[in-house]
Amino acid sequence: MTNDLLELYSRASEWTLDKVKGAANELDSDTPCDKWHVRELMNHMLETQRYFVGSARGENASPPGQTPPSTLLSDDPVGDFKRAREETLGTYGDKDVLEKSGPMLGIAFADQLLHGWDLAKATGQDTAMPAGLAEAAYSTIHGRLTDEQRKGVFKPEVHVADDASTQEKLLAYTGRDPHA
Repeated sequence: MTNDLLELYSRASEWTLDKVKGAANELDSDTPCDKWHVRELMNHMLETQRYFVGSARGENASPPGQTPPSTLLSDDPVGDFKRAREETLGTYGDKDVLEKSGPMLGIAFADQLLHGWDLAKATGQDTAMPAGLAEAAYSTIHGRLTDEQRKGVFKPEVHVADDASTQEKLLAYTGRDPHA
């Protein structure tokens, strides 16, 4: 299962990197994330990846806060994300780290996928997630958080039809309106 998580993270982060490329010149665009422009979202995404890497390495890493730092994103957002992706893949590519911290990689994978969608939505890019990724992310996070735990992580769940696609269910579960 843990090697599957590494592959899922790799695919999701590659897709998200493509969305970063499309959003790199639209840093002041609004996003589906309350009060965040693309720039703040990208800073949050980089902060989150640093947290996952630091935690996996056993460092004293603090989880991302409600206000992303403004200093992580440089004048080269694509380069910033390539480096963060490579560092995450390299860290979790270590068999011992992956065995010990694999579940955290599942959250990192879902986070990349969801924020890739946020970037795509904010900048008018194609929001269709690659085949199988929405299903894997939904099964990774759905029902894993109590209502109290969700408060600091997601907005309230959005209602979707019973026959909604898995991508729509994933987005709705994480407080995103898939039809907005």
